[in-house]
Amino acid sequence: MSDSTLLVEDDAQLRGILQRSLERRGHPVRVAATGAAARALLTAEPADLVLLDINLPDETGWEVLRWLRERPGRQPRVVVLTAGASARSRVADLKPDAVLLKPFPIEALLRLVEGDEGQVAD
Repeated sequence: MSDSTLLVEDDAQLRGILQRSLERRGHPVRVAATGAAARALLTAEPADLVLLDINLPDETGWEVLRWLRERPGRQPRVVVLTAGASARSRVADLKPDAVLLKPFPIEALLRLVEGDEGQVAD
């Protein structure tokens, strides 16, 4: 189970649903709507788990993930949230811990957050 979760999602409605679902299960969640906000939050306080949307308004989630992977120190688990099929080359290069294809059942996300890891869930 993750102690510190950062949810990076620009869709306010989906962000709210995911945040409430995680918090109801006892997972404290910080939220960001842009890549810049995610970087600022992660610089101020690292997370154990990052739930990362790929289509952000200021940059792609892949750019945020590359930035995370280049940082020294302990790496957070990263679950990529995407509406489109992820490029296998990006997945192979940046190595997210899992990829969830939108729309996904909340239970699939909760299983990943609570430690039942997998690579791709639909």
